[in-house]
Amino acid sequence: MTRLVFRAAASGALLVAALGAAAQTPTDLQQAQERHERQLAVCNSGKLPAPEREACVRDAGAALDRARGGPPANVTTRTPDRRATLVAPAGEPVPGATETVRSRRSTTVVPADAPTR
Repeated sequence: MTRLVFRAAASGALLVAALGAAAQTPTDLQQAQERHERQLAVCNSGKLPAPEREACVRDAGAALDRARGGPPANVTTRTPDRRATLVAPAGEPVPGATETVRSRRSTTVVPADAPTR
């Protein structure tokens, strides 16, 4: 019985230590953001060929996601004109209405807030 109590106490202590280590403070998140920005500066310095630069940017983003506790969850929303379903990370803006331009050869969907030519 004493062994069981000792194991339970040890397991509880390890769990508390692990949870304490996993807790993120605002300072930790700020340091992770600063690390991310420094890594992006290295990636975008112009010294890496395109495939390595893209991998560098992905790795920097993945490291920031890990520091934040994982990537943001995707949210499914409908556009205001109800013509499309948008799947984007939580907090991203939903695009405005669109205009469909049809011709004999093609159909073009132009965002309402697109710059005019």
